[in-house]
Amino acid sequence: MKNSRRKFLITSSTMLAGAGIVAGNPLTSFYYPNGKISANDQINIGVIGCNGMGWANMRAHFAMEEVNCVALCDVDQSVLDQRAKDVENIRGTKPKLYKDYRKLLEDKDIDAVIIGTPDHWHCLIAVAACEAGKDVYVEKPLANSVEECNIMVAAAKKYNRIVQVGQWQRSGRHYDQAIQFVQSGKLGQIRLVKVWAYQGWMKSVKTVADSEAPAGVDYKMWLGPAPMRPFNQNRFHFNFRWFWDYAGGLMTDWGVHEIDIALYAMNAKAPKSVMASGGKFAYPNDPSETPDTLQAVFEYENFNMLWEHAVGIDGGNYGRTEGIAFIGNNGTLVVNRGGWEVIPETNNKDRQDYFYKMDAIPNQPKTGDPLQEHARNFIDAMKSRKKEDLKCWIETGSVAAINAHMGNISYKTGRKIYWDKEKGLFLNDDEANGLLKPTYHNNWELPNI
Repeated sequence: MKNSRRKFLITSSTMLAGAGIVAGNPLTSFYYPNGKISANDQINIGVIGCNGMGWANMRAHFAMEEVNCVALCDVDQSVLDQRAKDVENIRGTKPKLYKDYRKLLEDKDIDAVIIGTPDHWHCLIAVAACEAGKDVYVEKPLANSVEECNIMVAAAKKYNRIVQVGQWQRSGRHYDQAIQFVQSGKLGQIRLVKVWAYQGWMKSVKTVADSEAPAGVDYKMWLGPAPMRPFNQNRFHFNFRWFWDYAGGLMTDWGVHEIDIALYAMNAKAPKSVMASGGKFAYPNDPSETPDTLQAVFEYENFNMLWEHAVGIDGGNYGRTEGIAFIGNNGTLVVNRGGWEVIPETNNKDRQDYFYKMDAIPNQPKTGDPLQEHARNFIDAMKSRKKEDLKCWIETGSVAAINAHMGNISYKTGRKIYWDKEKGLFLNDDEANGLLKPTYHNNWELPNI
């Protein structure tokens, strides 16, 4: 990437407005299947955490010709080698390979990073990326604690970075349609919003003995700020989600997606109180830690939100395994990844004299590819340098993550907890407040912004 392009990407929008963009070296061109992209229009991305959603996000960005994957970082050499081959097959170029994200962030050729690591790493890497002048696409949930979410928001603002959170439902066209309908007032007063994720495909995690880490895995680096424990395959790729050291279970994994849409449509942010109950009811003897069954009631101004999840069951609300239901006096709008519909209420009179309070709307199916459109939105915002252009700016992403963490905190304490939004603390509850902040281990320190 030429120097002029780099200055464009790392200069704040305020500076750009005053100084403009000046072309530097003569343009060269790179050839792609659909035409030419000039060197000054290239955006170079590094991926940190190349398995699962880290790679899915990079593939979504490959849909844009101007985006290159120039670097990969992963603690697992087998993943690193496979993704390097994938990049070469897709684009015909060889990315630089790193085992330590700090070395990748020193690479001056990189304009932005995709963070696809386990949740407990998001804060450290995102803050360091912002400090290094990189824009960031970070997987959801934003972080593994409320305090880390706040730190990450502060870092993005301090260093004036474009930071997109991977809550890609925000870029779904049918979600936008549903939200507009909810906000139109046609449903009448909405007193209850249900959000849920029933995951029938999830079976019991089989118990396996501790072992040596696989060859090529830097396990100490994988643990990072998490407590030191012997390597166990159950706590590694994918299943890390079900262990408190690294993540928050389905409450933060699926919850942030659905809670995000619910709160956005209802124009709500902080709850007044949260009460959660559940446990390991489906698979009580498997080694996972987070609840496989959970209900949480969030109280906001003028409405409640009910979150629920269950593994091993597909029979969710309204016949859907996941979704959001806005329950109003006139009707209920139900939306999920497949589409949205409106189910009208009746006047509840006798059978001969009932009528519907509004027209039913049959299922309006999903259109487009929300993940690709979310990636496109990130790149467009990088170019405009306006965080307002982002579908899920970091502060937006923090709202859903913080609410989800509150649900887990109520579950852990076993009681209803009350939130003071002015102080950013729970009322008269030292135990709950102690769970807002993480404890870092292994000589890693929580960033100070």
